[in-house]
Amino acid sequence: MIRTILLLADGQCIEGNLELVQQWRETPDSKLWLDIEDEITPQIRALLETFDCSSLAIVDCERTRHPPKVEHFATNSFILYRGITRLDDNLELEAQQIGTWVGVNFVITVHRGSSVSINHFYTTEPDEKLLAAPNILALRLLHFASGRYLEKLLNIEEKINSLEDRLLLRQSEEVMKELVTYRSRLRKLRRIFNYHHLLAENIFSEGSPWLGQDDDESLHIRRDLYDRCERLLSMSTLYYELCGDLVEGYISFSSHQLNNTMKVLTIITAVFVPLSFLAGLYGMNFDNMPELHNEYAYFVVLTVMAVIASSMIFMFKKIRWL
Repeated sequence: MIRTILLLADGQCIEGNLELVQQWRETPDSKLWLDIEDEITPQIRALLETFDCSSLAIVDCERTRHPPKVEHFATNSFILYRGITRLDDNLELEAQQIGTWVGVNFVITVHRGSSVSINHFYTTEPDEKLLAAPNILALRLLHFASGRYLEKLLNIEEKINSLEDRLLLRQSEEVMKELVTYRSRLRKLRRIFNYHHLLAENIFSEGSPWLGQDDDESLHIRRDLYDRCERLLSMSTLYYELCGDLVEGYISFSSHQLNNTMKVLTIITAVFVPLSFLAGLYGMNFDNMPELHNEYAYFVVLTVMAVIASSMIFMFKKIRWL
């Protein structure tokens, strides 16, 4: 599906399809938003090239897993970022690759399938205000998409705190599975947010004639976008490390408990080994055993065994094993 919004110089907005592209070319000072909700076919590629879109940028936009980035060209800037098809409360993400070209009087967005961020601005914002500054529109699309990530990420802290409390209640196996799942998903999100942070940093610090530079009217939105992307990266890193600390802490605690158990078993074994040796020694059935017919041999052996056991227990207490 291809749809367009044309803002004429007199403030009139027209919604339509490809026929508005030619009208935009013929109307000075008009501004165009071209939204392509489809795969890039040879026809769409040819259309994009008429806007002087780089062929390499078009190839990058075709790829479903290309890292987010921003590139500046002689007549436009290209932004490739990772939007959201679905992100549930458990941070399971279905990402959507969105390519955006921004020129002096046009914005082009390309994506496979419906985009919540683009539909939000396409259907709810006043058209004349929406296209007044194409660079602001492109930046607001990024800002809105980052806000959707932020909304879900803010809810995860309470869940991690709940998992930490459940760990203390010994509901360990199920909690560990959840923590490992969250950690894996946060690692994926952190990778995306790292790319978005670099992208936003480039837009804020360097910019371009097509996205905004220095202290122009786009400064506030560029700064806000940078702050939001930086916050997403820092929060995802924090929660990722927190999940890792909880997992490692529980493993350390379990290892400590296991070590204590093994220590007790080792002490019991160490105490009873010499006693078992004596019992086995005097349990042999030989006729010529010196102590066999001694009147007090039984009591002597029991005493020796008690002394050995008591001495070993005393020694373990002295070295603080007990």
